[in-house]
Amino acid sequence: MNLQHIPQIKHLNSGNFFLLSGPCAIEGEEMAMRIAEKLVTITDTLKIPYVFKGSFKKANRSRIDSFSGIGDEKALKILRKVSETFGVPTVTDIHTNEDAVMAAAYVDVLQIPAFLVRQTDLVVAAANTGKVVNLKKGQFMSPESMKHAVQKVLDCNNQNVMVTDRGTMFGYQDMIVDFRGIPTLQHFATTVLDVTHSLQQPNQMAGVTGGRPDMIETVAKAGIAVGVDGIFIETHFDPANAKSDGANMLHLDLFEGLMTKLVAIRQTINQF
Repeated sequence: MNLQHIPQIKHLNSGNFFLLSGPCAIEGEEMAMRIAEKLVTITDTLKIPYVFKGSFKKANRSRIDSFSGIGDEKALKILRKVSETFGVPTVTDIHTNEDAVMAAAYVDVLQIPAFLVRQTDLVVAAANTGKVVNLKKGQFMSPESMKHAVQKVLDCNNQNVMVTDRGTMFGYQDMIVDFRGIPTLQHFATTVLDVTHSLQQPNQMAGVTGGRPDMIETVAKAGIAVGVDGIFIETHFDPANAKSDGANMLHLDLFEGLMTKLVAIRQTINQF
């Protein structure tokens, strides 16, 4: 897809990768605005095309008492405020056909979660909104099989589709990124590497997903080195107390340093 179809996206002539980043879930207006302001400042300085990410609800939870959201409309209005305040596009997950129509009124990119990417009705509902659709590769799927998910969007006369690799299950409680899959996915659509979810350690006895945030820089650098189009990273100013996925998020204080390194790698790759 042509990234120019994402409203308000900037710095497309910089030669940089593009970035989808923000908190896992919208926990409130103050936290969302605080994170967005920091990320917008960093990406403007480094000229990285940027989309603010935040889930308006978390339907896929290990336990019934896990945080799932602050209210759909409330969270979506916060996403709209982020976009209007900072002049950036936004992306959020959807889980039902009804979510597609509702979220499309507030955000620029609709994201299909990895566990749901084979659900035809959901993919079609997202595509039919006319919004950009980000399809996350199922942890159980091969890169080659994602061509069928992409084709579902294209068959709805929507050319604005991207795919995101968020790792592949490696046993019951770990994940691995097979970087051979990046060029394969790029044959089908613009391709993003979800760094932080690739470092999850799911299916823990406690019912809370673990993670390896110490490996974020390693996986991100490798993704840029193999030529991925975009990077997806969740971040928070207090990961230990984040309401969702804190175990694998990048601390906001470390964000600028990592982006600076990734831009330097991308500039080197662009010479070849």
